Amino acid sequence: MKNLVILGAGTAGTMMANHLVSKLPKKEWEITIVDQYKTHYYQPGFLFLPFDIYKPKQVKKVGKKFIPKGVQYIQKKIDLIRPDENEVLLEGDEKLPYDILIVATGTKIAPDEIEGMAGPEWHKTIFDFYTYEGAKALRDKLRDWEGGKLVVHISEMPIKCPVAPLEFAFLADSFFKHKEMRDKVDITFVTPLAGAFTKPKATEALHDLLEEKGIKEVTDFNIERVDFENKKIIDYIDTEVPYDLLVTVPPNLGDAVIERSGMGDDSNFVPTDKATLQTRDYKNIFALGDATNLPASKAGSVAHFEAEILTENILRYIEGKPLKEEFDGHANCFIETGNGKALLIDFNYTHEPVDGTFPLPGIGPLQLLKESRTNHMGKMAFRWIYWNMLIKGRHIPFVSATMTEKGKNFEAVN
Repeated sequence: MKNLVILGAGTAGTMMANHLVSKLPKKEWEITIVDQYKTHYYQPGFLFLPFDIYKPKQVKKVGKKFIPKGVQYIQKKIDLIRPDENEVLLEGDEKLPYDILIVATGTKIAPDEIEGMAGPEWHKTIFDFYTYEGAKALRDKLRDWEGGKLVVHISEMPIKCPVAPLEFAFLADSFFKHKEMRDKVDITFVTPLAGAFTKPKATEALHDLLEEKGIKEVTDFNIERVDFENKKIIDYIDTEVPYDLLVTVPPNLGDAVIERSGMGDDSNFVPTDKATLQTRDYKNIFALGDATNLPASKAGSVAHFEAEILTENILRYIEGKPLKEEFDGHANCFIETGNGKALLIDFNYTHEPVDGTFPLPGIGPLQLLKESRTNHMGKMAFRWIYWNMLIKGRHIPFVSATMTEKGKNFEAVN
């Protein structure tokens, strides 16, 4: 009996378990998935918790219920990966041998990396919303907050879901308007990037939206420290941005087990072939989702597309066939813009977001790079799709793992 081991039962790992359980011969392969956490979170929902749009119970479920029958589930901490011995060491010195290893250990926020960020004001006047605890604490703060300088800040790239901080700023604008106190809140969006996003066409559209909503932009801000006593963030050239309430995205790092195992880059992300999803250093180890160092968005849609392609490459690897160099960095992301509207962007390694229709060329019904209520409805419907289709490994109709150029206006970029 051969062993395929998946590390991490988040979005990417759970999808791979569901994809592979029906593809690998049960008499020849045993599939095991390992994760230390009992709860599975719908992480896109963290954005909505602070504004009381979602309730806590809507963004978390018991993770084991999504692990398919026929897959062994181990709820333990992963201590070490020993790639030269083809084994994983779990807590309690339990050894788990593997013939194929899939790394889906994700990424975590690291507020300790920034001086003053995780100090005595953490979750008091300084908040994250990339964790369940942070989003819930911020919800409690916003319920009674009387206004002032709200700073929405990104520490560095890459981060999970690069558009989420922008969405937070847009939803904050809508939230305070609804509470009839927008005139009491000064919103500033602070980013280390030269603009609102990484792609020029989308950056232009998002800049216009920020301007329209009266949200200030501070770009090229590379934070050095948080002066929590005087309530200001300071960058390396001593630019200061004052705040009364700081909503920050701390540095994102790969799981500490990657560092302990000597398998990661400086940020603990696993060096991975961007087209095949095979790790650079080990032929029988593959990686996907937020755990990789790929130049793709760290978003759920990317993990979804990677999982479909990696499933085929795992089968090809077992059969001794060349791996398909097929993953193109495809990502599509809804961007909540407030007031019941959203944008949708669709892009990959080589193509930036442009306007057009999605998923059906010329039909839609979703519009790319345009605000619409239909896009917002798509964003809200995605939670149902996530729990009932995506992590169960079910194909989403009309949505291809690789990006199609049909229905998109690339001529406008040239």
